[in-house]
Amino acid sequence: MEAKCLIGCQGESIIGVNREVESGPALSLWLAHWGGEVAVEPLHLTAAQTPDGPSLFGWPDTLVETDPAHNIMLLLADPFSFPAADLFLPRVNEDSPGLRVHGGMASGMNGPGQNVLALDDESKELGAVGVLLRGPAELRGVVSQGCRPVGEPFVVTKAKENVIFELGGKPSVYAIRHLLDNLPDLDRSLFQSGPHLGLAMKPEKGRFGRDDLLVRNLIGLDPDNGAIAVTDRVRAGQTIQFMVRDAASADADLRTILQQESAPPQGALLFTCNGRGMRLFRTPNHDATAIGDAFGPIPLAGFFAAGELGPVAGTNYLHGFTASAVLFG
Repeated sequence: MEAKCLIGCQGESIIGVNREVESGPALSLWLAHWGGEVAVEPLHLTAAQTPDGPSLFGWPDTLVETDPAHNIMLLLADPFSFPAADLFLPRVNEDSPGLRVHGGMASGMNGPGQNVLALDDESKELGAVGVLLRGPAELRGVVSQGCRPVGEPFVVTKAKENVIFELGGKPSVYAIRHLLDNLPDLDRSLFQSGPHLGLAMKPEKGRFGRDDLLVRNLIGLDPDNGAIAVTDRVRAGQTIQFMVRDAASADADLRTILQQESAPPQGALLFTCNGRGMRLFRTPNHDATAIGDAFGPIPLAGFFAAGELGPVAGTNYLHGFTASAVLFG
């Protein structure tokens, strides 16, 4: 039987059943067949500058003709030429609410034009390739961010773009100093070596677990004005909580999420960060083995990505250091 669509890309490391190949060449091929019940539509999105600003071309026409909540998009993108966070995801979330986007950014290369994306019998160097699935595909998404919250939550009282000037009415650096003064030695060391914060998705809860926070990196601190910079836009009134990540937290988070699945899937795709694997866990095959431990030797393929796509609390995001899995029922 001829395949209706073939998509692929290169990855720094390649994932198969209970295996992650982090050195040496590898190829992982995954096949799915829905017996004609699911419409399969390939796509190639490219970014271009227009008189009205940057735009994306190549959207499938059927995306606006059907209910997005019954559509699923799998996407593989070049991180150097495809504006996933700045253009693609905001448009999807606004124009097609309910559409789930899963996938990852190609990895292993250092500049634009070096990655190769496969679409049917063609290769693409720029943009993103993917497939839109329409129909009863019985797909479930899992996004394991691998962090745990520490300290107490804070309300953002002054912010602009991705810079938080005040938390709880005081310069943000005061909150960090208070956090470090009260953390156990291990957590203090983890936060100092890799600080993160979580944006509360449901601030009315008051106290937050892993599932309640969208994890973002803390990327800068200005001691002169006490501001901190993060890898996302933040607004006044949002609630945040500082977070830490280590191998034990990442392992527990992924396994807990997988154990919550009510029925084992028939197959899975896994897009895990190139900062995980041996770099984080010090043992091989961690994420692939976790899926095998949870569901048995189901067909599994994927790669280590330079950014992972997946929804949190119903909204699609570009993540880092996560394991984003697509489970097919």
